[in-house]
Amino acid sequence: MTKMRLLRLWIVLGSVFMILLIIVYWDNVGTAHFYLHTSFSRPHPPGALPTTGKDEEREFISDVDEFLDKLLSSSGRQNDPLRKKTEQPPLHGSSKPILGNMEESVRGYDWSTHDAKQNPDQEKLQAERRNMLREFCANSSFVFPTKNRSFDDIPNYELNHLIVDDRHGIIYCYVPKVACTNWKRVMIVLSESLLDQGIPYKDPLDIPREHVHNTSTHLTFNKFWRRYGKFSRHLMKIKLKKYTKFLFVRDPFVRLISAFRSKFELENDEFYRRFAVPMLKLYSNHTSLPTSVSEAFSAGLKVSFPDFIQYLIDPRTEKLAPFNEHWRQVYRLCHPCQIDYDFVGKLETLDEDAAQLLQLLKVDKLLHFPPSYRNRTASSWEEDWFAKIPLAWRQQLYKLYEADFVLFGYPKPENLLKD
Repeated sequence: MTKMRLLRLWIVLGSVFMILLIIVYWDNVGTAHFYLHTSFSRPHPPGALPTTGKDEEREFISDVDEFLDKLLSSSGRQNDPLRKKTEQPPLHGSSKPILGNMEESVRGYDWSTHDAKQNPDQEKLQAERRNMLREFCANSSFVFPTKNRSFDDIPNYELNHLIVDDRHGIIYCYVPKVACTNWKRVMIVLSESLLDQGIPYKDPLDIPREHVHNTSTHLTFNKFWRRYGKFSRHLMKIKLKKYTKFLFVRDPFVRLISAFRSKFELENDEFYRRFAVPMLKLYSNHTSLPTSVSEAFSAGLKVSFPDFIQYLIDPRTEKLAPFNEHWRQVYRLCHPCQIDYDFVGKLETLDEDAAQLLQLLKVDKLLHFPPSYRNRTASSWEEDWFAKIPLAWRQQLYKLYEADFVLFGYPKPENLLKD
């Protein structure tokens, strides 16, 4: 029995070894070498990363994981010349956007530099944010959808917001409307995944916005299956254990306001066709609408904020398709109860948090986080924007986003939820 088990183990390990050799030398999709930098990753307790199956299967999975860990650690010391990078056409002059007054007002750009104030209690603050996440994830009385599933239960398509930088051992879960454009720029610079005239970008602000949001630019977890097949989850777990993982969040209601402003107050053909047209038909009783957003805006046909809120709380919305990423809940984008994040940043303290994070990652000498959003706290936004939203709608909306409020320590907006 023991001999058979050893034979099976050697067969499995031999197969894994051969497959990984093929991947390392013939993978033409992207990164073929892995840097497992462990010096700045916090240790994870045993059993923190879930596995499924029977006891014997778990033993084999553990053996395979250990083997992959050692193999990948050793291959990470070599520089693979086959690593593919995306090269873009030459750019002329600065790519910082030239904005009209409307776009400047809505997006809130500010390209001046800001000196981040170093808070001596920054480490304590991070510990509090991480502990709050763990406590509510472990609290059986606090329930929300998908909370109790394991990492293995998360479908691959729901892992598309986890960007991986193997060069520095970093995983970033991006949340739209939370400075994600500039954090994606930072990840491009660090991973050297995009070239300009054959040279990797050094300044995040030099990277054009259209390239930043191109999905082919980033290595994300949902791409692992195509590249590594049945071993993709093992590789993900190794990286989750070894790499430093971070995300940035924002007051959920203010994030919704920001999403509405950028997608429905600015001309956007895609969002007009996919979302504005159905909203105008369902909630504003329009039957015949222009085919283009410019024609609609010229005719004064725009989605109102009450239309948008009604769309969010309408049960039909989620049945037809999951929320768009710009207003999807953070717990659905980043899975904070399945992934033990090392750093939780907030848009409200972006300068301080960004400076601390870059120091933690040991990349603060390589780059600075680009200054961007002027209006970060927007404490008066909620009352002004929700003034004409019926109380019942506000209460339903809070229930939809309650998990994000609680998990990330945002106070319940009591003034909006009572008469």
